Amino acid sequence: MSGVTGKGTIALGVVAIALVAVPYWMPGVYYVNVSSQILFYAIFALGLNILVGYGGLVSLGHAGLFGITAYAAAFVLQSGYSHTEAILAALAIGAISTAIFAALSLRATGIGFIMITLALGQIIWGLAYRWISVTHGDNGINVKTRPAPFGLDLGNANTYYYVTLVVFVMCVAAVMIFVRSPFGAALAGTRDQPRRMNALGYHVWAIRFYACLFSGLLTSVAAILFVYYTQFISPQTLALTSSAEVLLMVISGGAGTLLGPIVGAALVVTVKSVVSGFLERWNFLLGAIFVTIVILMPEGLVPGSARLWRLARAKLRATAKAKAAMTEAKP
Repeated sequence: MSGVTGKGTIALGVVAIALVAVPYWMPGVYYVNVSSQILFYAIFALGLNILVGYGGLVSLGHAGLFGITAYAAAFVLQSGYSHTEAILAALAIGAISTAIFAALSLRATGIGFIMITLALGQIIWGLAYRWISVTHGDNGINVKTRPAPFGLDLGNANTYYYVTLVVFVMCVAAVMIFVRSPFGAALAGTRDQPRRMNALGYHVWAIRFYACLFSGLLTSVAAILFVYYTQFISPQTLALTSSAEVLLMVISGGAGTLLGPIVGAALVVTVKSVVSGFLERWNFLLGAIFVTIVILMPEGLVPGSARLWRLARAKLRATAKAKAAMTEAKP
């Protein structure tokens, strides 16, 4: 166990150094911005993974919650309030919206939950298009400035990346604590054996409801980082394709794992923002990657890679033992 822990610590240290040094080894500002995108989309995917991976509840309406928070921050700023007031108001509105979203969606599970979240997401998207007095319709809302926490200029790509990295690390830590807590274990129990959990005295609906709130909080944090990154929000951000993309991040990386949604976010954002500059048919490539993952690693990239690594190590050990036995058998 100590050897595994040591290797894990070394790997974690290497990843931490690589993330901190991104502005120094990336070839340009554009790629630093792409790295920032990966981080806040990873937060979004981690939020959805709370429901999909640990709760067994697949949502196709999370882009709606994402958009509500983003619109709230942009609207409050446009109304003349400070960045602090806009962020706090956006988080509060995001929490209230998530509570309503969860109360309506949790009336069903399985396919019913998926369909309710899909319908709610489409309603929110429609409101974003039609409520022109608030959302400005297709024109969207521009965010003219970025906040300057502790005097830091977030207009600088490197500074924005580091602030996003700090928020990302805090969110990952929060998810780790959540997953390893008794509440996280109870949520996994409602995913695997809801009837047994109910018989044991657990309030299954309440557990799922609080999980939705935590998922919504992470989604709101990602939305605030997004709206300050793009400095613009439009109804397109709330579209069904946005919900589907984040769901694919979770599934492709590995639902129910901590690292999976992060890897999935890196994959999708890299293909959309980097590979698309070299390939006109980048959508085809992304689809082919997903199909390959589903066929070869149905559990996702992270657990699938771990499984293949264990198989490869076992095969190498078996080959080494066979060679050693043959050597000993020779006169």
